[in-house]
Amino acid sequence: MKPEPELAVKHAFAEVGEVRLHYAECGSGDDLVILLHGFPECWYSWRHQLPVLGRRYHVVAPDMRGYNLSDKPAGVDDYRIEFLVADIAGLIRYFGKDNAAIVSHDWGAGVAWALAQRHPELVSKLVAMQVPPPAAWRANFTLRQLRHSWYMSFFQLPRVPEAWARANDFARLEKMYKDTTARKGVFTDADIEVYKEALRQPGALTAGINYYRANVLRSLFRGGVETPRESDGRIRVPTLFIYGEQDHAVLPETVRGVSRFIDAAYTELRIPDSAHWVQNESIAEVNDALLRFLGEEIRQCSRSSEQV
Repeated sequence: MKPEPELAVKHAFAEVGEVRLHYAECGSGDDLVILLHGFPECWYSWRHQLPVLGRRYHVVAPDMRGYNLSDKPAGVDDYRIEFLVADIAGLIRYFGKDNAAIVSHDWGAGVAWALAQRHPELVSKLVAMQVPPPAAWRANFTLRQLRHSWYMSFFQLPRVPEAWARANDFARLEKMYKDTTARKGVFTDADIEVYKEALRQPGALTAGINYYRANVLRSLFRGGVETPRESDGRIRVPTLFIYGEQDHAVLPETVRGVSRFIDAAYTELRIPDSAHWVQNESIAEVNDALLRFLGEEIRQCSRSSEQV
């Protein structure tokens, strides 16, 4: 039997509120799946998932606000979590859907958790990779995690982080991609060049760092303003949490007991020999888990935790 041909990835732009978002898309199924990348990436983070999921679903991977080819508002406050959430809510409406499955990683996961908390009616299913909900982060936070999260404090400084990251044609970011994987050969020089080119876009590096400036202190360390006052912050949509246990930035103890914060069906996949860039390092394991989870009929009243 011949393997199925890989589906083409197409590119377009969506006017969402006051910003124009670039996105990559694949497939034409009835169900919408939105893939949210983290820092310092772009839609390309999902290159291994787009054609696979596209065989069953309409899959959209936006450049998040501020990244790559999407609009880059100038102010720090333009990157507050409520605006990031509104972008994804608007993207769902742009495609004419009442809801979507959200698959997310790193900062994308932070936005996805907040979207599920604020607008559970918009999220049919939630997949978060590496980053737990903020309530779990706060409950599990340790001095050891603080040391590993040093860059979050560093990024609060004006201008200095940009100069540090941009030096020698983003040499530190190139080293990060090559040195923080648990498996060898995950990122080719061509892959890294795509990420560098995205960060070379005018305003893109500052915009990515502004996610930290606008949200870290108020959301992670000051009692959870990532949720509106009328919300209790619980997650009430079926959830899959995927975690590569060799993560250099988010430690295993920081993702303990994620199920305590989920009032819905819950599944957890831990990959012992993968690190932070899990959807790029553990392509087969992640894709299999996504196809299984997105294809499941899940009883909304069920609340379970299992390893897959």
